[in-house]
Amino acid sequence: MKKTYITTMPNHIGAFLKASECFAKLGINITRVSYNKAVDSHTLFIDAEGDEEKLIQADEMLTQIGYLHAPSQEKEVVLLEFMLVDKPGSVTEVLKLIDEYRLNISYISSQENGSGYQAFKMGLFVEDEDKFKEFLDEAGKLCVIRIIDYDQSENVYDNSIFYQSFVSELVNCLKLDESLRDSLLVNSNLVMQILDEKGLSPYKTFESISRFAHLLAACRGSEFNPRITNHKITDDTEIILIEPACGSNTTIIKSAGEILFIDSGYALYGEEMEKIFKDLLPEYETLKKRVYVTHADVDHCGLLPYFDEIIASEKTKECLSLEYNHKDGYREQNPLHKPYVNICKALTGYNPVNPDKINALWKSDDTSKEPLTHVGIFDVGELHFDVYEGLGGHLKGETVLIDYNHKIVFSGDIYINVHELTKEQAKYNQYAPVLMTSVDTDPELCAVERRFIMQLLDEGDWTVFGAHGMQKEVKV
Repeated sequence: MKKTYITTMPNHIGAFLKASECFAKLGINITRVSYNKAVDSHTLFIDAEGDEEKLIQADEMLTQIGYLHAPSQEKEVVLLEFMLVDKPGSVTEVLKLIDEYRLNISYISSQENGSGYQAFKMGLFVEDEDKFKEFLDEAGKLCVIRIIDYDQSENVYDNSIFYQSFVSELVNCLKLDESLRDSLLVNSNLVMQILDEKGLSPYKTFESISRFAHLLAACRGSEFNPRITNHKITDDTEIILIEPACGSNTTIIKSAGEILFIDSGYALYGEEMEKIFKDLLPEYETLKKRVYVTHADVDHCGLLPYFDEIIASEKTKECLSLEYNHKDGYREQNPLHKPYVNICKALTGYNPVNPDKINALWKSDDTSKEPLTHVGIFDVGELHFDVYEGLGGHLKGETVLIDYNHKIVFSGDIYINVHELTKEQAKYNQYAPVLMTSVDTDPELCAVERRFIMQLLDEGDWTVFGAHGMQKEVKV
């Protein structure tokens, strides 16, 4: 059995030795350790493997020596800027007030600039919000005060509680359940450790996670405004492309009385997307809802529980089944991608779909060495698709749909129109390549698959619908 411990240790010599002795006495193997004093001087992450009974004993021993993380001890740091007259003793009254309210200072920075004022920055511990508001009212009588956003990319204002403050920001930003705290703590640390070893500043990592979360939150409710375009294929066939700022596109095919969705975006936007579906499809409530999944990434599968039938490749069904049974899917089986995917699942409220709903219509051909292999046929009304499965350059189980009669391609994430993303889409798409090191399982193989799609197309004018961004008009 494996377990991750988030320990809080005293910042002195021999602290880790004391923790490791607890595990050694019980015969438990430590498989990973992460500690960075510059980030957080007290929090140490330990991955351990051993018998369940022994790990329970380790819990007790670490609790006895005060090393196990205690959420009740959480504090918050608020950074304030006091605009003080540049003269001797101007900061004294502010310091007296801080002392009167018994607030601890975690960070101080100030420098004169010739303007007659100093922007005196202080980081203060906040444990009692009401008391802190009283302090702000009184301090405002002494000078102008500005609350500054806690930007981890510049400085860490208190490195003894960094992780707790950071995760509090994520939880509050997206109004997440408190039960997700430990998962966010562990996976944020894992991302930081992976990227730190590749030379990326830890604070750039935390900044990226923070901005990613805030972007997800900023696109909810009334701010959820996807680009929606209609594409008339024949008198009786229409394709509706819905492009949210965050997550995959969702496409609706209406053809000869049949309706099919392709991909489903993030679970976070379920209510917003359903409202759009109902506006576009008057029959939505009574409709048998079918969705085709191009591949099993979290940003494509968030709304799968909303559908009655899910059509996918054999490998995609296998991946989604693994997740449903609390095992690692294909993306999480990649150590470089696992932490980011787990963060995504926590931030977006992802719930694995019951695999009983999944209809895997085609067998994978594991003997083929072609970048894309023909595995079957799939009809939707007037549209007649040849189904091709990739070798897994982006993700194992990925498929591409090609209708040679109407010259239409659904390419998933193998090929997307990166040059015609909206401003918000472009902003969203910049975070995953940083936090995962690459959005592709095998970037070189994915590039081969991307070129191979074009080789499969015959002469004429084609429309390629990627899973992010606008459709692409291609002349072959």
